[in-house]
Amino acid sequence: MDSDGDGIGDLNGITSKLEYLKDLGVTAAWLSPIFKSPMVDFGYDISDFFDIQPEYGTMEDFRALIKKAKELDLKIILDFVPNHSSDENEWFKKSVKREKGYEDYYVWHDGKINADSGKREPPTNWLQYFRGSAWQWNEERQQYYLHQFAVQQPDLNYRNPDVVEQMKRVLRYWLNEGVAGFRCDALPPLFEVLPDADGQFPDEQLTGATGYADDRDYLTTAYIENQPETIDMVYQWRQVLDDYQRIHGGNSSVLLIETYSPAWFTMQFYGNRSVNGAHLPFNFNLITVMEQSPLSGYNVQKAIDMWLNNMPAGRTANWVLGNHDKRRAASRYGEQHIDAMNMLIMMLPGASVTYQGEELGMTDGQISWEDTVDPWGCNSNPDIYELYTRDPARTPFQWTSGINAGFSTAAKTWLPLAADYETINVATESAAQRSHLHIYKALTELRNSLKTLQNGATKYQALTEDVFVLKSSLSGSPSIVFVANLGSKGITVDLDQFDKTLPTHLTLKIRSISSTKAEGSLFETKGLSLAAGEALVMSTD
Repeated sequence: MDSDGDGIGDLNGITSKLEYLKDLGVTAAWLSPIFKSPMVDFGYDISDFFDIQPEYGTMEDFRALIKKAKELDLKIILDFVPNHSSDENEWFKKSVKREKGYEDYYVWHDGKINADSGKREPPTNWLQYFRGSAWQWNEERQQYYLHQFAVQQPDLNYRNPDVVEQMKRVLRYWLNEGVAGFRCDALPPLFEVLPDADGQFPDEQLTGATGYADDRDYLTTAYIENQPETIDMVYQWRQVLDDYQRIHGGNSSVLLIETYSPAWFTMQFYGNRSVNGAHLPFNFNLITVMEQSPLSGYNVQKAIDMWLNNMPAGRTANWVLGNHDKRRAASRYGEQHIDAMNMLIMMLPGASVTYQGEELGMTDGQISWEDTVDPWGCNSNPDIYELYTRDPARTPFQWTSGINAGFSTAAKTWLPLAADYETINVATESAAQRSHLHIYKALTELRNSLKTLQNGATKYQALTEDVFVLKSSLSGSPSIVFVANLGSKGITVDLDQFDKTLPTHLTLKIRSISSTKAEGSLFETKGLSLAAGEALVMSTD
């Protein structure tokens, strides 16, 4: 929400809408970066980790947001961006000048001299996420610096203890301001492999995954991602949070980790028998599995199995449908399936994560090359930018069917609106008898009121390629059954194939928007008919 008419969302805008979050039934909100930034990568290039970006507001505005959130019993989680800073950060400017204490704050290298041409070249063939070389020559320092993201985002050197301590200071500073925890951005590239005895780094190998030589996928990332030191750093950050609580009291803070790493690496973030790590390494399986293959009952089961079968005992699962880096859930899964997927993440055990707009069924905006602002898209060209740009999932939130969808009074918003804002918005869906928003609220109410969904045992199965079913049960409480037809044709299923202990009839509690069944009615567990895309939440009472 934009409070001051400049077309950009801001802190006071969020504060004015916190009641909406409370009404939704969510308990915490994670903000993308709000720190001082030249905005090359929309706040992920930070020039001052200890202050607020002026277009978002002031420290007073932030404190007002925290105060209001606490009154509503909502927790505010900040985006911690540890891998890099902006090249406009004072630390980087001092490092360029080799000022005492900052000489090795970043990853610097002389590069190599090409034996044939005699010209200086980057130290390795490593590629950045946003296409092209991960090394940039700095004329003043006469060295290359590493940037795994944009040229303006130099990588911090975590092999320098001063950097490690500085970033812990950042965590403590914002804990002092009353935040409830951090989502840690882009953890896989935090460390690179150590150089050899001659100070040289190894080249990555060709993957054969893409024909675009500038794409990060063109090479392996064995030396620039998922290093063991990264796991230990997360354990150190958890210790900072735990120490803070021990000293200052209050509730514990939460640590969430962004990683698209394989399970063998991701699960280590949780900690081990002797040390605690992140409370929640983000689980993107419901995104990544369906990127490789279509939405189906079998693939949903595969995505869930991949997490629950690998998660260490005693830890908490979490479920994510979308985020600001991926196309919107309703566009990826199909608009007819957004209710089913929202039901799924509310029924599964652990924490569920909603990217703003998923509760409405918001879809991708159509963004032209001229309107593209995401560096990933801008670093490509008009013919291929749609393969890379993340702008379609970042269009302004849709509050009303009025001008700028009620997001801003500006003549122009920072990105164009998605085309469906006149029907897919908070006001229209709130007033409608049936809507994605009403279904989402019914799900959070059920989840927040029912011990079965909070503490119950979960059983799940793909009954057919298209049909997925899940049961949550707790002794002394009604069992909850979720069933979804993710296919394009109607089907009849026998739920007793899934669970012989189910009663002959179940009570319908919540239905997807296109379902014609009546809530509160009884339905037989044998011979249950499901229309294409229909999803139901039923109870044994």
